[in-house]
Amino acid sequence: MTTVVPDSDTLTRDALAVLQPTFTGTTTAPDWLLRQLDNGMTGVGLFGRNVVSPEQLAGLTAQLRTARPDVIVAVDEEGGDVTRLEVHGGSSYPGNHALGSVDDPALTRQVAAEMGRRLAESGITLNWAPSADINSDPDNPVVGVRSFGDDPQLVARHTVAYVEGLQGAAVAACVKHFPGHGNTNVDSHHALPRIDIDLETLHARELVPFKAAIAAGARSVMSAHILLPALDPERPGTLSHTVLTGLLRAPESEGGLGYDGLIFSDAIEMKAVAETYGLDHGCVLAVAAGADALCIGGTPSDEAEVLRLRDALVTAVRTGELSEERLHDAAERVRALARWTATERARVLAAAAAPEPATGGIGLVAARRAVEVTRPDGAGPLRPLSRAPHVVSFSPGANMAAGDQTPWGVAAELSRFLPETTTGGHDAADAARLGTDGLLAEVLAAAGDRPVVAVVRDLHRHGWMAAVLDGLIAARPDTAVVEMGVPHAAPVGAVHLATHGASRVCGLAAAEILTGRTEATAR
Repeated sequence: MTTVVPDSDTLTRDALAVLQPTFTGTTTAPDWLLRQLDNGMTGVGLFGRNVVSPEQLAGLTAQLRTARPDVIVAVDEEGGDVTRLEVHGGSSYPGNHALGSVDDPALTRQVAAEMGRRLAESGITLNWAPSADINSDPDNPVVGVRSFGDDPQLVARHTVAYVEGLQGAAVAACVKHFPGHGNTNVDSHHALPRIDIDLETLHARELVPFKAAIAAGARSVMSAHILLPALDPERPGTLSHTVLTGLLRAPESEGGLGYDGLIFSDAIEMKAVAETYGLDHGCVLAVAAGADALCIGGTPSDEAEVLRLRDALVTAVRTGELSEERLHDAAERVRALARWTATERARVLAAAAAPEPATGGIGLVAARRAVEVTRPDGAGPLRPLSRAPHVVSFSPGANMAAGDQTPWGVAAELSRFLPETTTGGHDAADAARLGTDGLLAEVLAAAGDRPVVAVVRDLHRHGWMAAVLDGLIAARPDTAVVEMGVPHAAPVGAVHLATHGASRVCGLAAAEILTGRTEATAR
């Protein structure tokens, strides 16, 4: 490949500084990555594919620091349904919707602080969290339980608490997805969402949590790949100068938010951007619009891709499509954040307390408080399961942000308490193949005379799931229902538990209630 300018050139180093690639590897970082960190690249993103254990991760991030001591090491660790550090077992922390349902900002701050401490101990310095999106569209397929809720003020106060908790542990927060991804039923991983709201609604609803987070000192903000015609009828937020510079950066006196921190793009290879503009040109347009750091996160990068994107940025400067000043400003903002994370990490780790036991802690406390139990009128107190049940899980398609590697549900936790528990799982493909009656017959046959626990996720969004569950409850009125998504549908079943998320501790909290080990916290 022909490079545009030598690696030592200031322009090249600026172009490398704004790139945030990912890679494959758990024990050692690729030689090319270490080489490009030495050449000027400033940040690296990690995903579940890079994680085996906290000790392994700490060793891997320490190796990255041999090439660049102040390297920004970022991860998408929201807790709840979206976890990278615990991708194979499920998160030790409930997600945003669970925390929002409790509505105790002090608890949210504690959860974020503990998560931040664990991230810092593993060498992580930036977390692409929290989501400040308002879940104003209940059919949203990508936000859902990643949101604190549908009330702007509630979302704002918990976003602030989360930012304070993370950054107090020396992990920079990245508030996302600006200017708000909640009011859409399209996943930007797959296509370009369009949000048709006016500017008055935008300022009164979507922007409220971002304004609060900025006032609280959030170190970074992540853009959304959404089209908001009231601001820009042509380009999605990540590529829109009007959105990033005219709204997010502009001073309040000019109707903006006056943000002076780092602006991250959402994963630039997502189809909402890459399929229309191409990865290379999308990077150029994002920086020109006002983005400072480009997340290249969905698939692992290699050196050829990093150099190609570097050269695309340099060429854009040479041709006048991207100003040299804008690229240099972006690179300087990235370097400034790198210095802050390095300084804060050293300070906080020097005073770190002993690790919290993995079997309990604030995550489980929060998950227990988040469970909402509903019984039919006059049903009396909940009777714990007296014998091993049959647990049937009805699974929606995988959320692209969460992925399909992380287990969820209550079966594993119930099996710990009642070892003879049996399980079964069904999805939309089973419903299409068997039909409602056929799938119901299969579930009832598998259950036999055992107590039945039905586990659902976003029941209101999936007609096949609701139809089978209705039939199951008609046939077995004693069925317990555990909703692990957004509890938008009316509670059904002999007992209905809304966990407000599907993390491991949410499943454990539900299992404890079903078996009488704990009672639901009064709400």
